[in-house]
Amino acid sequence: MNAMKRQMWTTATKLFDLAVLIASFASATVPYLATAGPVSFAQFLEIKIKLQNFVIFFFLLWIWHCIFTMLGLYGSKRLTTRRSEAFDVIKATSLCALTLMLGSLVRFRMVTPYFVAVFWAMSTFLAVSGRIAVRTWLRRLRKHGQDSRNMLIVGSNRRAIEFAKMIRSHLELGYRIIGFVDEEWAGTEELRNSGWSLICNLENLPTFLRRSVVDEVVLAVPMRSFHNYASDIAATCEQQGIFLRVLSDLFNLKTSRPLAEDFEHAAVITHYGGIEDGWPMTIKRSLDFSLSLVLLIAIAPILLLTAILIKLTSPGPVLFVQRRIGLSKRPFNIYKFRTMVINAEDKLGEIEHLNEATGPVFKIKNDPRLTPIGSFLRKTSIDELPQLFNVLSGDMSLVGPRPLQLRDYELFTEAGEDWQRCRFSVRPGITCLWQVNGRSSLPFHRWMELDLQYVRNWSLWLDIQILAKTIPAVLRGSGAA
Repeated sequence: MNAMKRQMWTTATKLFDLAVLIASFASATVPYLATAGPVSFAQFLEIKIKLQNFVIFFFLLWIWHCIFTMLGLYGSKRLTTRRSEAFDVIKATSLCALTLMLGSLVRFRMVTPYFVAVFWAMSTFLAVSGRIAVRTWLRRLRKHGQDSRNMLIVGSNRRAIEFAKMIRSHLELGYRIIGFVDEEWAGTEELRNSGWSLICNLENLPTFLRRSVVDEVVLAVPMRSFHNYASDIAATCEQQGIFLRVLSDLFNLKTSRPLAEDFEHAAVITHYGGIEDGWPMTIKRSLDFSLSLVLLIAIAPILLLTAILIKLTSPGPVLFVQRRIGLSKRPFNIYKFRTMVINAEDKLGEIEHLNEATGPVFKIKNDPRLTPIGSFLRKTSIDELPQLFNVLSGDMSLVGPRPLQLRDYELFTEAGEDWQRCRFSVRPGITCLWQVNGRSSLPFHRWMELDLQYVRNWSLWLDIQILAKTIPAVLRGSGAA
């Protein structure tokens, strides 16, 4: 698709989205108008529309456009799956619906929860359906050779061949690999066995690009040994206006996700194995703050009663404050209701041989250091409630890997255990995957595996699932120690 066609397509998509917004807004307005009873045409013409309502509506149009642009919904989606694009649209319409809710704060009487629900449902259905229909139509065209792009791959190593096989197996992407560029070497035979051949060497590539129809060039040569060639190829593509793609798995990393970024006008490729910053993390933090604040207010009587019982049953402070390892291995003070005698940590050495847990953690079911109500507080997880203050302050999250004690962290000494440290790339939480899958009854290595699974597969939906499973797990008291 050339630049003019792409611009026309983008403009048409924007107009379609604005039509979706207007149609959804109108659909949500129908129930509101129905409550006013039948209106004649003459009465309709006499209706006075306030300037304020016009301003709010056009502001909504602008917000809608900004959100859809911010989420990349007007860029090329050739390499994006239909599911991914649909999910991006749902995120966009959901943000627009939240923005619309703010209309109630400026006395926009029409905006009610029902109004917003209808608006969100209609806009999501129309926007997703429209994009899926267009995407399906384009995929069919591309499978039949239309709207195709000629791709040239520079390099003939195994990584380049695997990439070419992936492209060949997805005809709906609309790419036609016209050949490979490289010098003759031992691996060239494998290339030919895969059904491809070298169409020129690296030295003749600029001439080939000048005389041939090439839409995109994929760079798959080893950067260290071919740096000069790669630089020249990139400059040539820039001069001729050819798309240049670079296979980003330069270091053969297994779990890190590459991300192209503009770092103060310096283009960089970032590899990150943790959870990327963005609007989902912003929503996660907002939910952490608001929910922890509401919960603290709601359970204030329980907190007060627990504090009184602790004071009446054992000498010492109500709260137990301990240094833990948090986000990016930064230490912080964690708050819990005290369930042990005041010198419990000093007595750890005397009972360490009774440890029932594996790995660098200490857990026993019948700990002799527990206070008279300590066992009950632990079994019901009431002792964890003060950690809501940690969530409120930002040291912790409602959901995330449990924060390790300094003692346990210092036992992470073996080089083979570095994979476990990925858990520190996210903010620690009150509950996590292993909390709802056996709690303290699980072996240590399983804790770490579940923490790593959480980091790799994190989503807001996963957090909601864990929170929903936490309540029955706590009520059962299974695995608590």
